[in-house]
Amino acid sequence: MSGACKSPECINSLAGMERFNFPHGVLCLPVSLCRCRKVSYPRDLPQISLIFIFVNEALSVILRSVHSAVNHTPAHLLKEIILVDDNSDDEQLKGPLEEYVNKRYPGLVKIVRNQKREGLIRARIEGWKVATAEVTGFFDAHVEFTAEPVLARIKEDHKRIILPSIDNIKHDTFEVERYENSGHGYNWELWCMYINPPKQWWDEGDMSAPIRTPAMIGCSFVANRDYFGELGLLDSGMDVYGGENIELGIRVWLCGGSMEVLPCSRVAHIARMKKPYHSNIAFHTRRNALRVAEVWMDEYKSNVYLAWNIPMENHGIDYGDISQRVALRKSLQCKSFQWYLDNVYPEMRRYNNTLFYGEIRNSKVSHLCMDQGMKENHTATLHPCHGWGPQLGRFTKEGQLFLGPLGSTGEDTRCVVDDQISSFPQLLNCDKVTNVKQKTWHFTQNESIINRATGRCLEVVPANVYFGHLLVLQPCSGQRWTIKNTMKQ
Repeated sequence: MSGACKSPECINSLAGMERFNFPHGVLCLPVSLCRCRKVSYPRDLPQISLIFIFVNEALSVILRSVHSAVNHTPAHLLKEIILVDDNSDDEQLKGPLEEYVNKRYPGLVKIVRNQKREGLIRARIEGWKVATAEVTGFFDAHVEFTAEPVLARIKEDHKRIILPSIDNIKHDTFEVERYENSGHGYNWELWCMYINPPKQWWDEGDMSAPIRTPAMIGCSFVANRDYFGELGLLDSGMDVYGGENIELGIRVWLCGGSMEVLPCSRVAHIARMKKPYHSNIAFHTRRNALRVAEVWMDEYKSNVYLAWNIPMENHGIDYGDISQRVALRKSLQCKSFQWYLDNVYPEMRRYNNTLFYGEIRNSKVSHLCMDQGMKENHTATLHPCHGWGPQLGRFTKEGQLFLGPLGSTGEDTRCVVDDQISSFPQLLNCDKVTNVKQKTWHFTQNESIINRATGRCLEVVPANVYFGHLLVLQPCSGQRWTIKNTMKQ
């Protein structure tokens, strides 16, 4: 037994943790877990409907989730388990599944079957429609969960959306890997990520305290059923999944609620090797992200277009009808996105000083684009154009030229610098370049890019290198550059 776990309360907690198949060495270490086990919860907590979504999930994994829910949720709190089958092909998930749960848990488990594959977002809405408990919990079909801490928080304030802390179940061994306590954030492409808890949480010194969070990772969340409906559920105009988790976080904060991660309730999640939904999820996330941007982000929507390297007009992406979501925002009397950035996610970097963005091309070799190249070389280079993160250029009102994917709470891009020594443009952290003119440039579309310190130009020259040309700094010869997109002001 770990030396960190010696108190009677902590030792007793291990017996409870064993029911979840959590290994001692993983979960005994954090002080927060022992604190969590000391908490007593009222018996008159609201009941919960647990909603699990599955598509061609292994039958054994679904049953593991059902057994875990039944065994580890007090019977008086568990109103029902709803299994939503998003049009699985596996025959084991049809008759055999129904026969098993009807025999083992008569009246407790409901199965909802979609006639076509709707995607995770709309499948969760279908589960909500048939739920009857005061609280609804939404989960992937490969998680385990503890209920009382979550229900207690929602009983205190029904406008809270609660996210259990996430641990990982290794798909091949079912070993639990504990993750550190964290908030959930995102970048401007609306890809979710773990972020540090806010400073106030650390200052309070209670590792078991709820963590205020700007958004959610997405595999599990719990909400008061009626409040979730009043808030607008999930955006059914989105496809499959990706972005709905960020949209919900933004919406609940802007419209009078809150979202928090709860260290005292932990979800153990299996990361599937084979994803259940077809095609390129980035395509759906991009489309969904534009819906979020247009409905909720006000003047900051340009950051989403920038991050995805999409022109703000005539982009050809059909993100669907957003009129109902715009009307929802108005009817709920929601705050501005500026308020959200200032008060909920102040760490989020903002890029509204951008004039031009996208691939940077020279008219002499328009098939090559300026590229980050090898990060360790700290030198901008040329590479066949593909338009992804390493080629995302950004020219600002201050005259700085950046290359690389946008950071969220940290700066991933670096700016192009003429250090007055090298014949090649350097890529450096802009904040560390003290000579302002070295990192600023004169540029307008279809003209030269001229450094303000040296007067040298970024130009391309033929060379015996892999792609036939080098990016250099030299006296200007009139070469012309374009940056793909102009920011709509």
